[in-house]
Amino acid sequence: MLVLSLVGCSSHDGTPRFTATGYVADQGINRLWRLDDAQHQPQTIVNVYSPYHGGDTVITRYEYQQGQLHLMRQTHATKTDLGVMLRFDNEGNVSFMQRQLPEKREKLSSDDIELYKYQASKLLNLSNTLRAGNVELVQGQWKQGVITSCAGQPVTPSLSVRSQVWLAKRASRSNDHLGLAWLTAPEGDELLLVANEDFCKWEPKESDL
Repeated sequence: MLVLSLVGCSSHDGTPRFTATGYVADQGINRLWRLDDAQHQPQTIVNVYSPYHGGDTVITRYEYQQGQLHLMRQTHATKTDLGVMLRFDNEGNVSFMQRQLPEKREKLSSDDIELYKYQASKLLNLSNTLRAGNVELVQGQWKQGVITSCAGQPVTPSLSVRSQVWLAKRASRSNDHLGLAWLTAPEGDELLLVANEDFCKWEPKESDL
């Protein structure tokens, strides 16, 4: 797994409640949107995982109460008949579990539950680290050589030569526009994803979390 080099310590002063970040995993890209409560504890985290080669985009939503994981709901972008839900009580015990399969629903094994709990803990720690390092996710569109963020502002990411070549190759095969996702950090910018998709249409907003 590759994460931009991070420096500095976390500080709540001036940290916005709603943030977006991301990182490169072994098999795909993770994009994270996070909303904190007034005490700077996590309230909601949405993780959008896009695999490199085939497979469906997976959206996992984590909800917290007083900083403790309360609900995990995992769905697929196109395979709507697949999904997982876990709900936890105040002591961290599972109060509801369900795996949705194409033709049935089933309970999760204890190993499955521990895996999902581990993944949730790992994701929260990564989110804390990325925010402490001021690693921010930006999404937008490329059209006829101009990059515009989802906020509607023209931007010029400081992309590496490799990323510029990647974008140029994809652009040469696109008749209209491309969706882009990249990270900005004190150490520089990193292109995460280029696709024939408008990420701005579904990008989570603070009101969605």
